Amino acid sequence: VQLQASGGGLVQPGGSLRLSCAPSENIFSMNTVGWYRQAPGQQRELVAAIAGGGAINYADSAKGRFTIARDNAKSTVYLQMNNLQPEDTAVYYCNGFIRRTIGGRLREYWGQGTLVTVSS
Repeated sequence: VQLQASGGGLVQPGGSLRLSCAPSENIFSMNTVGWYRQAPGQQRELVAAIAGGGAINYADSAKGRFTIARDNAKSTVYLQMNNLQPEDTAVYYCNGFIRRTIGGRLREYWGQGTLVTVSS
């Protein structure tokens, strides 16, 4: 199974994007999922995370602008990003803990990343 991140693109400052993260095949369950980003020359950082039970954590830079949500029926996690600024430019990665089958092991997966560019 792979995690597929999508929804990146070029947007002007103040604009919005919605990123999606979903597994490439049917799974039993997906527990905590996090969105991370890595700007050129910088370390990867957590942007937002949502636990299987729904608890949410945001980086300070995301609070008030980004919203993470999950659709368990679709095994998909979204990151709604509003009021994007040039400093949000980065490759965004999703990370998830997946149990592929009933009774299977919980394993960590990373998506391939989707580029978000905020520029006028």
